[in-house]
Amino acid sequence: MDAQTQPGQAFMSALVTEHFVLQSARSTTVSEAVGRASVYLTCVSSSLVAFGFFAAATHRLVPVVATVLPALLVLGAFTFVRMVETSVENMVFLRRIEAIRRYYATLDPAAAAFFGPAEGDGAAAALASTGMRAGISEMFFTSASMVAAVTSILAGAAAALLLDVAGLPVPAAVIVGVGVALPTFGLHMVWMYRRGRPVMA
Repeated sequence: MDAQTQPGQAFMSALVTEHFVLQSARSTTVSEAVGRASVYLTCVSSSLVAFGFFAAATHRLVPVVATVLPALLVLGAFTFVRMVETSVENMVFLRRIEAIRRYYATLDPAAAAFFGPAEGDGAAAALASTGMRAGISEMFFTSASMVAAVTSILAGAAAALLLDVAGLPVPAAVIVGVGVALPTFGLHMVWMYRRGRPVMA
């Protein structure tokens, strides 16, 4: 850029500040997601340990499981929804950061070596700048999908336990439990895809 088209100092200061704020906001979303996942998995593991103690000490395990499992399912659903929301927020922040970085690359002919070539302004280009790629298959390797999987397994276990208590043979109860877990996980993934599709467009 020549001297006449150089951006003003106030503008550059505001732009750098915005860049810093967006990066801090991204870090906050990641921290929140990690914290929520940790709380949920801690609750699940603690509950399983408690089930083991109750099973060894008393034959009245069913009332305890019937009380705790629904609570875990609700907590899992809330955790999943919020983790998807933080992922969407993270993607919005990343795209805005990439817009700023693309502008940085135009300030000087040598800037492209530091800020990378402009590959576009879409979500795929923004993800590529971090070494990741966009795609439906990538949804299955996120923290939100892990929470969805654990919640779905709990839902299947709850269904199998309910049928076992009702007197259904164990193999049949297990088959029904799997039949509940898989569609439940699928519904989670469909919701994640629909929620994230606008920001990935």
